[in-house]
Amino acid sequence: MTTTSTTPRRRPVAGTVALWVLQVLLAGVFVMAALPKVTGDPIAVAGFDLLGLGIPGMIVVGWLELAGAVALLVPRLCGLAAACQIVLMIGATTVTAVLFPAMVAFPAVTLVLVCVVAWFRRHDTAALLRSVRR
Repeated sequence: MTTTSTTPRRRPVAGTVALWVLQVLLAGVFVMAALPKVTGDPIAVAGFDLLGLGIPGMIVVGWLELAGAVALLVPRLCGLAAACQIVLMIGATTVTAVLFPAMVAFPAVTLVLVCVVAWFRRHDTAALLRSVRR
């Protein structure tokens, strides 16, 4: 007779700590990226005008980055936040690669790191979505 365990597999403590450290660092990156956008820094305004998004687009992106940064620090939301930040970072990496190819490394590395968080938090995200559907 085989028994099925319903207890979820646990991540090793060192892995959990490393994941939280990464999430805190990424939250800091997203806050630093968002501040010029939400405060209307002239350089950020010029960049978003160049993209054709203007001030409204800049403000939306800035608040999305801030919301994602906060959500990365909330245990129940961190996986979903990382998945959503992937979309922002794909856009940031693409735009940077086209307009400023010499500066593409930072958004590309940030994209990879947020993908790592989303991957390791995928079960948490699935559990959150299941609980919302109920």
